[in-house]
Amino acid sequence: MSQFFIIHPDNPQVRLIRQAATIIQQGGVIVYPTDSAYAIGCQLENKAALERIRRLRQLDDKHNFTLVCRDLSQLSLYAVVDNSAFRMLKANTPGPYTFILNATPEVPRRLLQPKRNTIGLRVPDSKIVRDLLEELNEPLMSVTLMLPDHEYPFVDAQDIYDNLHKHVDLVIDGGPCSMTPTTVVNLVGQVPEIIRVGKGDPRVFG
Repeated sequence: MSQFFIIHPDNPQVRLIRQAATIIQQGGVIVYPTDSAYAIGCQLENKAALERIRRLRQLDDKHNFTLVCRDLSQLSLYAVVDNSAFRMLKANTPGPYTFILNATPEVPRRLLQPKRNTIGLRVPDSKIVRDLLEELNEPLMSVTLMLPDHEYPFVDAQDIYDNLHKHVDLVIDGGPCSMTPTTVVNLVGQVPEIIRVGKGDPRVFG
């Protein structure tokens, strides 16, 4: 039975955050609000939950998942961050950006981009997400919630629940989200490369 939590975006209820973390730790798939679009996520090491998300979104094994991290300290456990990348990350996190970086051995191989040792990571500017990740003490494996037959991501949690309550274990209503996904920036090369223009200002990356 899917659950529906209404969580205050500025003062998240501790009881509900803990319950959401338990659902994830027990193998659940959740929908949650971010500072861009609503996202769907699961526990980092849970292969079965990952496959549920792939089926729901109809993703092939080449689609890149993102590790959603609490802060730069957590992000640096899963990505190789040199001085140049660190300055760029520090100036633009938390925020609506996904960064492509070389992965550390902490990242499960199935999450890496095919034929590359890279991974997408982000630190959302969302108190709900930060509190949830603090409770989990690990990143969420995540993708934007956009169904195959939809042109744009969902923006309303009740609409999400009405459509997906048979397919996910929890929908967190943190208020309306944007239809615009993150801007994706590749920080692996000599200069930042904009892979996708989304929410946020790509001009800050030069």
